Amino acid sequence: MHERRERADRLFNRVMSYQERGVTDSVQFFADMGIRAYQMLPSLDHDARYDMGRIAEAAGSASVAKAQADTILREAPTHLLGLALAARAARLTNDESAARSFDRRLIAAETAERRKNLPEYERHATDIDEALRIARRQSP
Repeated sequence: MHERRERADRLFNRVMSYQERGVTDSVQFFADMGIRAYQMLPSLDHDARYDMGRIAEAAGSASVAKAQADTILREAPTHLLGLALAARAARLTNDESAARSFDRRLIAAETAERRKNLPEYERHATDIDEALRIARRQSP
């Protein structure tokens, strides 16, 4: 199990790196492998679901990203990564109303959620900070 998760995490890092550099053909190529790698894990925690959702979002698959965000939020309605992913997925489909709703929930949940010091919050601190920056900029 540990080796499978490491493989999935390596693919996540590769896809995110390609996305940051704008290498879209490589994003598409490795995204499929990354999503399959996460799907092959025996169970998915919130961190793994976020990673799979981000890979899907990078590849333009809003439905997969939304499904992962929905699952996280069904289990933990104020989870920062779930809210951030849900907002990203909504923006991918140009649903600004839903995105702003998730933004507001993200801002409202920030203080209490950060106190939990979850490992996935530390691992994805940059993503959370960026989501909050966008949320604050978009909120009236």
